[in-house]
Amino acid sequence: MTSPLIIVNFKTYQSAQGPSAEQLARVMESIDTEARLVAAVSPLDLSKVVEAAPELEVWCQHLDPIGFGSNTGWIHPETAIGRGAKGTLINHAEHKVSLEHVAMLLDQVPEGFEICACAADIDEAKSLAALVPNYVAVEPPELIGGDVSVTSADPEIVSGTAKAVRETSEHVGILCGAGVKSGLDVSRAIELGVSGVLLASGVTKASDPLEALKDLVSLL
Repeated sequence: MTSPLIIVNFKTYQSAQGPSAEQLARVMESIDTEARLVAAVSPLDLSKVVEAAPELEVWCQHLDPIGFGSNTGWIHPETAIGRGAKGTLINHAEHKVSLEHVAMLLDQVPEGFEICACAADIDEAKSLAALVPNYVAVEPPELIGGDVSVTSADPEIVSGTAKAVRETSEHVGILCGAGVKSGLDVSRAIELGVSGVLLASGVTKASDPLEALKDLVSLL
């Protein structure tokens, strides 16, 4: 069985920016687990986080399918890769893009660079899976940042997405997110047919991120 994937999205939480992002990355790096831990960080923190936790896999939170030139405010994939990014999120509920944007990005990034495309529901997950990113992560927007995990609030969207994505492409991994905070949430997600989770506040806003991370991997 492939090791479960746990992506911690640092977003722009004050507790996960600048020096705090570097410290959180070091905490993630220290976790002894068979799970694959990934930190998705602000592009402004990318270099420093990679330097602070060289053994941790670090991704961007977003990239744009652009070339070098007149593109003010956009994030160039080659620049991010040069700063140590191994992958990226795309189409998060807080930063939606078009299917064309995702398709163009997939065409632009080199082999081995991983992309997790986020979906709000099963239909969007199927559309994204048809583009064959490395992962599709289903996250009902209304549950993001909440106290109830999608695995409890809407388990059918998790199992339904897993089924729909596998019917669309055997090459796409499936994640779920929104409200995920505990090892039980992660275990339930895997039982529902996905290969990992995407979360943020369960770690970034935890009073003790180390204990939160230990709990997340405790049942794997």
